[in-house]
Amino acid sequence: MVQALKAHLALNVQNVERSIEFYRKLLGIEPSKVRTGYAKFDVQNPPLNFTLNEHRFSERGALSHLGIQVASTNDVLAMREKWIAAGLITRDEMQTSCCYALQDKAWVKDPDGYEWEVFVVLEDNLAETTPCECGTQTPIGVTRESIVAPPVCC
Repeated sequence: MVQALKAHLALNVQNVERSIEFYRKLLGIEPSKVRTGYAKFDVQNPPLNFTLNEHRFSERGALSHLGIQVASTNDVLAMREKWIAAGLITRDEMQTSCCYALQDKAWVKDPDGYEWEVFVVLEDNLAETTPCECGTQTPIGVTRESIVAPPVCC
């Protein structure tokens, strides 16, 4: 049996320096390696080899969003407070139906528009007819009209 050490996620970014600043705040750690057009974050919790690769592009591509699942609503709120303290703009979705589960979550967006959520599943396996409510709440101080991207769901 193969023993996996951690997952690897590589994101293309427009500007690696700008993205390093954001991900320092999001993850609360310094990159373990920085080179021209490249940065690596060796995340311990959850275990993740996370890299940023500078690559010019005009659209985000097929990636929908990224997330960190936690154990409780208190963990969601603690992570949100950490992001706010680091100067990131958050968006809450509490008691929301998303991905056929009842969830509490908080969102942030990186400089290239990739959305990250921290979430807890409160009730799983909702019926397929359950409406998706993702993206229905806006950040404090932001108007719905100023949001460029459509809401992300599942």
